[in-house]
Amino acid sequence: MPAGMLRPLPLWAVRWLSLLALIGFWWALALVKADPMVLPGPQIVLPRLWAEGASGALWQHLGITLWRVIQAFVFAMSLGLVLGVLMGLLPALNRWLDPWLVFFLNLPALVVIVLCFLWIGLNETAAIVAVAINKIPLVTAMMREGARALSGQLADMAQVFGMSAYARLRHVLLPQLAPHLASTARSGLSLIWKIVLVVEFLGRGQGVGFKIHLHFQMFDVTMVLVYALSFIGVMLAIETLVLQPVEARARRWRDA
Repeated sequence: MPAGMLRPLPLWAVRWLSLLALIGFWWALALVKADPMVLPGPQIVLPRLWAEGASGALWQHLGITLWRVIQAFVFAMSLGLVLGVLMGLLPALNRWLDPWLVFFLNLPALVVIVLCFLWIGLNETAAIVAVAINKIPLVTAMMREGARALSGQLADMAQVFGMSAYARLRHVLLPQLAPHLASTARSGLSLIWKIVLVVEFLGRGQGVGFKIHLHFQMFDVTMVLVYALSFIGVMLAIETLVLQPVEARARRWRDA
C-alpha cells in the first residue's frame, strides 16, 4: 500500500501506545539501575498497587484527595472567572487590581500554604483556602485575556437586535469565553491537584499526599510510586473523559 494511503491511528490507539511506551521506558530504566530500593520497576509497583486497592486504603485516600481537589477547583474557578471578566471589561478596575494580581501570581505556593495553616489552623478550611489562593490569580489572568478578546462587533449586533441581558450572556458572552474557560480549567486542574498533594504532605492526616509523606519517611519508594501513579491515573481519566471533550465542544463554534 502506498505511504500516502496509510491511515493515521485513532487517537485512543495513539494514547494507549504512548502509555505502553512510557511503561517500557520506566521498566528499562529500572533494569539499568538494578536496585529496586531506588527505582522499582512496574513488575514490582503494579502488584503493590493492586494489593493496596484490594485492601480499600488506596480508594479511601484517593477519594479524600479528589474531594479536596474538587472543592478547591470550584472555588478558584468561580472567583477567578468573575474577577477576570470584570478586570477584562472594566479598564478602571483592572488598573486598580493589576498590582494585586501580579503580587499573588508571584507569591510562592509554599508560603501561602504555611501562612494558611498558621493563621487558620491545621484543618480542612485552611487546606482548601490555601489551594484556591494559589489558583485564583492564574484563573483571573487567563479569563481577563479572554474578556479582552471579546468581539465588539458581536456586542454591537446584540444591541442593534435588542437582545436581553440574559440572551447576550447566553448567546454572545459565554460562547466567546467558553474556549478560554475550558483551557483555564484544564491547566487549573493540573496545578490544583499538585498543590493539594503538597498541602496534604505538610499538614493533613489523610489523602494521597499524606500517604506519600508517610512512605517517604520509611524510605519506601515502591509505595510512594503506588500512590503517585494512582492519582495521576485518576487525573488522566478526568482529563480524557471530561475536560478534553468539554474543551472540544467549547471550541466547536469557532472551528466551524
